Amino acid sequence: MRKFWIVFSHTYLSRVKTKGYIISSAIFLLIICGIFYIPDIIERFTGEGEEPVVAVIDETENQQLYEALSSGAEDYQPILFDGNEDEAKQAVENEEYEGLLVLNQSEQNLPEAIFYGMQLTNSTSDDMEAQLQQIKVAQAASQAGVDEAAMQEIYAPVSFERQSLDKEAKTEEELAGSYGLVYILVFALYISVITYGMMIATDITNEKSSRVMEILISSSSPVSQMFAKILAIGMMGLTQLALIAVAVYVMVQIRGQELSGGFFDFIGIANASPVTLTFALIFFILGYFLYAIICAGLGSVVSRMEDVQQLVSPIIFLVMGAFFLAMYGLNAPDSTIIVVASYIPFFTPMIMFLRIGMLGVPSWEIALSIAILVATILLIAWISAKVYRGGVLMYGKGGSFNQLKEALKLSGNIKNKSK
Repeated sequence: MRKFWIVFSHTYLSRVKTKGYIISSAIFLLIICGIFYIPDIIERFTGEGEEPVVAVIDETENQQLYEALSSGAEDYQPILFDGNEDEAKQAVENEEYEGLLVLNQSEQNLPEAIFYGMQLTNSTSDDMEAQLQQIKVAQAASQAGVDEAAMQEIYAPVSFERQSLDKEAKTEEELAGSYGLVYILVFALYISVITYGMMIATDITNEKSSRVMEILISSSSPVSQMFAKILAIGMMGLTQLALIAVAVYVMVQIRGQELSGGFFDFIGIANASPVTLTFALIFFILGYFLYAIICAGLGSVVSRMEDVQQLVSPIIFLVMGAFFLAMYGLNAPDSTIIVVASYIPFFTPMIMFLRIGMLGVPSWEIALSIAILVATILLIAWISAKVYRGGVLMYGKGGSFNQLKEALKLSGNIKNKSK
């Protein structure tokens, strides 16, 4: 056990002290702080706090369209331009105005407009188009003799409420707060599993290629060495997650009163459910162990860095499949394929977590999926331990899955000799 902790501490400390780990952790913390200051940053660089000014030339009688437009303008400021179109266009090019809106009436006495801007992709023009559409509907209704109160009744939104009969189902407010949070956490699971899984495989292969492995296996059991590396790199990942969690907590305390608006409402960071975060941690750990153990076994049968990617790529594709399935499940979390996939061990960390975050999943389903996942991890750990025992002694050109058979055969021979 002492040798296990020696390998564990050496792997953990050597990884944590690397410049890459320190720099990546610092970048993550800067990103977290940046996310909480996104509204301020956008306002600083885009001037979102000031309403864009639009020059308006109204060619209608008594400038009635300009009056109607001005009375309902909210996200922009229309200014009646005193001059001709050419002068107004020049003023737009000189960035004196956001754009130029020329108003007129059709033969049916309905509004018509032409917007001139530096770019066609202009959100202000969309706002003006929507407002002019309302003015057109009101004028057309008036010409047809339809009462204004009747028009308001016609266009009033329908009363439509959603009520779930399942007591465990989430409310609309909970779903709105969970959607973005689940998306971010699923993406974090995807990146973490791939990053740390590949790290284990490359670390083992690097030790074999430098012949350090021969010294290690002569001083400690190959199996204990494998699990020490897996736990050390997993602890390294948890350390990074802990730093991020502390940063999020501090920023919530600092900016808690200001966490409102579209972006923060989308990610639901202000109202994050402790249950959702707890299951995120559980499935992160289980998902990490599942793929890390596989990568450790595969990394032990190759001795060249260029062979690692070839052997581990099917595992990466499997993780990618789980991720894309989770992206589909965000819009259909109760579909049959998502429910079935949540019980498949290789998909469970992402898909079952997705269902927990988006739906009211019965406790027995969660327990069953975790039990299947844990049993699979134990089975794969037993197989990977046998592969690792023989694989660390194999040198030469590799990269094919036939190497796994040879590693298992060699492991059996070693076990028989030890008896």
